[in-house]
Order: sequence, then C-alpha cells, then structure tokens
Amino acid sequence: MGERQPFLHRVGEAGAKIGTRPPRSKRVRLAVQVGIALLVFGFLVLTVVDQWSEIQDKGVHFNVLWLIPAFVILPVFYGLNAVGWDLILRFLGYRLGSGRAQVAWGQPLLARYVPGSVLYVLGRVLLSERAGVPRRLTVASIVYEQALQATSGIVVAAYFLIDHPDLQGQPLRWGVLVLIPLALVLLHPRVFGPLANRVLRAFGREPLPAVISLRGVAAVLAFYTLNWAVIATGLYCVARSVSSISPSDIPVVGAAQAFGYLAALATLVAPAGLGIRDAAFAWALKVAVPGNSFAVASLIALVVRGVLTVVEVIYVAIVTAMGRREGWSIQTGVLHASPEEEEAAERGEEEGVSLGPTSRRAD
Repeated sequence: MGERQPFLHRVGEAGAKIGTRPPRSKRVRLAVQVGIALLVFGFLVLTVVDQWSEIQDKGVHFNVLWLIPAFVILPVFYGLNAVGWDLILRFLGYRLGSGRAQVAWGQPLLARYVPGSVLYVLGRVLLSERAGVPRRLTVASIVYEQALQATSGIVVAAYFLIDHPDLQGQPLRWGVLVLIPLALVLLHPRVFGPLANRVLRAFGREPLPAVISLRGVAAVLAFYTLNWAVIATGLYCVARSVSSISPSDIPVVGAAQAFGYLAALATLVAPAGLGIRDAAFAWALKVAVPGNSFAVASLIALVVRGVLTVVEVIYVAIVTAMGRREGWSIQTGVLHASPEEEEAAERGEEEGVSLGPTSRRAD
C-alpha cells in the first residue's frame, strides 16, 4: 500500500477533477444550465412582476434606439479583455499576437456557462498551446488575469461602497480603501510568486513558471481599470433604454457592475455569475434610478443580462470565424466538447491544467 497523500493534496486533486467530465448528453447539460438560470433569476423576475405598478409609476420606458450604441460599445469591452490577457502573456515572456489572443480568449467564452467553467479554461489552454504557449504558462496567465481583474474591480467598486445610501452611517464601509493597497502588495512579484507557489504546493499543484514585474502589474491593472469605463458606458446605454438615468451616473453604473462581478467571484456558485451578479448589480444600481427603486433596477439588470448574452454570442461568432479562417479553432462550447478536449481534460488532471470552479470573468 502506497503512502497516503497529505489532506490538502487530496483536496487539490479532487478540485482539479471537478467538472472535467460534464454530462455527455446534450439534453442533460442544457437542463442543468436552464435549471440554474431559472433558479437564480427567479427572485429578480418575481420582484419585477410583484412591483410592476411601482415600475410604471417611476416612468419606465423602452427606447430601443439606446441599444444601438450599446451593441457597438460592449463588444469592444470583450475585445479589450482579450488584449489585456495578451498583455499578461507578453509580460510573462510569450507573444500570442492580437488576432490569436482574440480567438483563444473569446472562442471558448460561452463555455463559462457550463458548471465548473473547466471547458472555458481548457479551451484557452488548448488554443494557446497550438500557438506555442506552454500549458502551465497559460494557466499562470489566467491566475494573474483573475487576480488583476479582481483588484481593478475593487478599485472601481470602492466608489459604490462608500457612496451607497444604504451604507451611510456604516464606518466599516471605508474599509474597502484598505483592500486596494493590500491587493497591490499581494500582486508584488516578491509576494505574489512565493504566496501563489506555497498555495499551489499545498494542494499538490506545480508552481508558477514565471511572475510579472511590478511595472507589468501596474500597467495591466491600469488597463483593466480603464476597461471598466468602457463597459460602464455600454451598460449606461442599456439602462437608458429602460429608464431615465443621468449621464453623470455612468460611474455608478460601472461601480455597480464591478460590485456584481466581485459578488459573483466571492460566491463561486452560479456559472458565469448568473443571478448573483445581476442581483448585486441591481442593488448597487438602484441609487441611480428614479425613486431609488430596486424593482426598476431589477428590470434593468434583466435587460442588461439579455443584452450581454446577445453581445457574447455575436463576439464568439466573430472570433470563431476568425479562427476557422486560419484553420485555428476548437469545438469547445456551452453544450459539448470534442473528443480531443475530453482527452486533454484527462491529461490536465495530472498536469494541474484544470482550475475547476475557481475560474470566473469580469463581464
């Protein structure tokens, strides 16, 4: 009988296997995803239905013309996220290229809705590997991406947490300002590298193959923070199509989206943050809608989720076409994985490629 592995190693092995074998039946996969979506959106829909008279009293209107600039701006946000990831890879010593970065980052995007998000991570790993990027380096870049996006989200959400009327009189709200320098310290290469490697070793994973310099961390962090302004502008246009919101509240919209992203990241429950992000977004956004109505904000949150889903489908279709034109594409999607991908998932268990349920995005 072999020597028994340490407890944390066994936890790491178990975590690496979560979701690597989604149900083979497309009907089962679809049922799982629809079930989760119905559950997490249920209370938002009930809020809108139950308080529809209040929503009408607040002067809600539907002006589809505002959706035109939204559908122009929001794809730019996704494209810039791919640029940010490519920038991270460059600071780690590899040049994937802007076109291939769009394909590798964007084509598996819809696989985030598969519980566990493993196919999303795996798709990026496979496509990057075909471009010559080692798997472990791709995983390291995704770890940095999540850390940097979370930090930029804290920077943007701090405005909301301090200024939100529901939190006035709560001195602890100022504690968010402590998180910003703390996050910057943790991202310092002399801290982030040893800390990440210690955690990875504790769970039986391989250490990071490289770390980003402090200058690189600052550059990517600034890039992601500016990208929040892009999605704030796009989502303002979506909100404006439903209700009257002042242009001066664009920072509130961006902070609300950042808060929703952080809430989804902290809970790690729903695929792609469905429902959790939307509820947090609605609660944060209510300060900008007429009468500070949560019902109106819930309606806007539902419309925002619908628009973002359509934009994601359009963006994925574009980058998939780019990849296929160059003969550089994979089949990873919401409901299926190719035999090659399933085989790679099995190999990933041994190599520590799978990130399991820890993978999230900042859409």
